[in-house]
Amino acid sequence: MESQAGNGPRRATGADPVWARAWRELIYALVTPLMAVIGLVYAVVVALSVVSSAGVVGLPLLALGVPAARGLGAANRRLARALAGVRVADPAPFRSGPGLADRLVAALSDLPGWRAVIHGLVRLPAAVLAFAVAAGLWGGGLALLGCPLWWRSAALPVLSSYGWPGAVPTSAVGAVLLLAAPWGVHLALAPERLLARTLLGPPPGETRTRRLERARAMAVDGAATELRRIERDLHDGTAARLVTLAMRLGMALEELEHADRPERPARARTLVEDAHRDAKETLVELRDLIRGIHPPALGEGLETALTTLAARSPVPVRFDADLPERPAPAIEAIAYFCAAELLANVAKHSGARRAVLGVRASDGLLTLLVRDDGDGGAAMDAGSGLRGLAGRVAPVDGTIDVHSPPGGPTVVTVELPLHV
Repeated sequence: MESQAGNGPRRATGADPVWARAWRELIYALVTPLMAVIGLVYAVVVALSVVSSAGVVGLPLLALGVPAARGLGAANRRLARALAGVRVADPAPFRSGPGLADRLVAALSDLPGWRAVIHGLVRLPAAVLAFAVAAGLWGGGLALLGCPLWWRSAALPVLSSYGWPGAVPTSAVGAVLLLAAPWGVHLALAPERLLARTLLGPPPGETRTRRLERARAMAVDGAATELRRIERDLHDGTAARLVTLAMRLGMALEELEHADRPERPARARTLVEDAHRDAKETLVELRDLIRGIHPPALGEGLETALTTLAARSPVPVRFDADLPERPAPAIEAIAYFCAAELLANVAKHSGARRAVLGVRASDGLLTLLVRDDGDGGAAMDAGSGLRGLAGRVAPVDGTIDVHSPPGGPTVVTVELPLHV
């Protein structure tokens, strides 16, 4: 697609080696009990502040404790990202008014701070579970694997009585435990990951608000850019042609006003013919400009428009459609422009021999998919085209997903609501 591998650092993916993930998760499982105890103590202090909040000291202490819990939440969030692979966004920063009363109200109603307190209060069982599983699998596995080294120990008379025939199977059990440890610890950390995603990130309403704010800003910027493009196209293309047309018609009129000489009508005719040609070319430019604002092909529906788009692609495109319900006109336009940009990227950047364009509507969603067998390496953060598509779909709560490993294939999926 648009950009190739090598543009910036690679993001961590599920293709990371299992054992690299296993060491990170082992460290996380061993650290979590300490962090859980600290969080529990902090939550108890806040709870005591709630109990004594009717007093002079309790309420200010509570107002200090709740926002300060954000720091503990940030530390847990960084550990969860780095060691447990949890994708959790940062909440919005703490804000308060200028007055003391405003600060007190903002502190006491700080939702991310309260969520961090709750995380510390309920986290201990999940942390103990992860620690116990990690210690049992890793520690027990190492102990049993080394059984041949200590089977004669006087401290273990039962095992030593079996001799080497008893030590070897025990060692094999230890090897099995060690091999199962990465997956066992990963499963045991599931409650920890769930708590981190649920309580350490921004509240759901805040996440949607921030996403809509970003979408609005991108829509405003995109609209301004589009207006500048239309203005530039009109000024540099259509307006310039109309000026030339007017000049030629004026010259032709002047020639006709002095038609007493035989060569004057011939010159006027040539000028009129040139003006006629300019007028036709200007109409073509205007049609192209209008098509860029809203494709006329959409008048017959999105499926027809995408069929035409696929047929015009220089790379052979197989088109599949399942549209039992027609989307809203605004959604059709967004889907059409996304498909046009993605197919253009396939032709320009991918080196693909063939591509697939698919569109379907189900469960209130319109899903657009473009797949090619090119070189891969496309990334959202490495080219303006894909970022522009993200800005185009964001105002309607749409999403765009790019999967493009080096060597391909590249699969781009756009999801849009059927109606807005």
